[in-house]
Amino acid sequence: MKLNKLPFLRAFFSYLGHCPIRTRQRWAHVLAWLARKLMRSRAHIVRTNLALCFPERSPQDREVWLRQHFYLLAQSVVDRGLFWFGQPSTIQATIPITGLEHLDALLKAKRKIILLAPHFIGLDAAATRLTMFLHESATMYTRQSDPDIDQLVREGRGRFNQVNLVSRHDGVRGLIRHLRNGIPVYYLPDMDFGSAGATFAPFFNVPAATLLATAQIAKTWDAAVVPITSRLDTATGKYHVAVLPPLEDFPGEQSPQQATARLNRLIEDWIRPDPPQYYWVHRRFKTRPEGEAKIY
Repeated sequence: MKLNKLPFLRAFFSYLGHCPIRTRQRWAHVLAWLARKLMRSRAHIVRTNLALCFPERSPQDREVWLRQHFYLLAQSVVDRGLFWFGQPSTIQATIPITGLEHLDALLKAKRKIILLAPHFIGLDAAATRLTMFLHESATMYTRQSDPDIDQLVREGRGRFNQVNLVSRHDGVRGLIRHLRNGIPVYYLPDMDFGSAGATFAPFFNVPAATLLATAQIAKTWDAAVVPITSRLDTATGKYHVAVLPPLEDFPGEQSPQQATARLNRLIEDWIRPDPPQYYWVHRRFKTRPEGEAKIY
């Protein structure tokens, strides 16, 4: 008989959602310690990524960043209890957001909107806070291998207003359907999904397989590309989310490849002030140009 874990998962994340921030931080410290010990392959990926992207920094500096990164990652997992079960007023206080006037102006002008969300640790916090503001939105969703976890995540991400979760198997076509109907789409531009539909654009001077979709969709549908950045302040436990002004002249007269390289440079600029905040556990350089050796 298969054990139904959903009631336990709901109860545990609900408990986390109603804990004080200091209690959630203690849980995060425990989880971060366990992750570094038990997820050695992921620690190797983080070390490799940091060494590739920041060769000018000492190994000691990068090791400090690794420890900070695992803590931030653990905190973001624990805080999903807050996003999925906490009081809306507590969520708003924990996730201050700036720049909503940019979205408001675009919505009033009936512009199509791509919410460009690079993989910062606060990705889920930003998404939750934006769904509280937007009456309807759409985002890509990767089904979880465990059906109980999958249901919990789907419920949590669709908690506020109408959130259309588009299966990763449907590709960007599913998102485009919503974009055409004037629904803002929350799009993650910086994952390695192989070479199909991608270009090898420099990312911290390392060729990285990067989908051309952002530039192609923006040009085809005259969509405004609005960057979303986030930063978790470990002292206060708050996620500072910024809705930046729409990118000017994007993609303009640039080719999709040139515009995609421009996006990678922008993401680098957003990462540099606080590198541990980026999602380094992802194998960003998994796909290599023909003839290049595997990195991981």
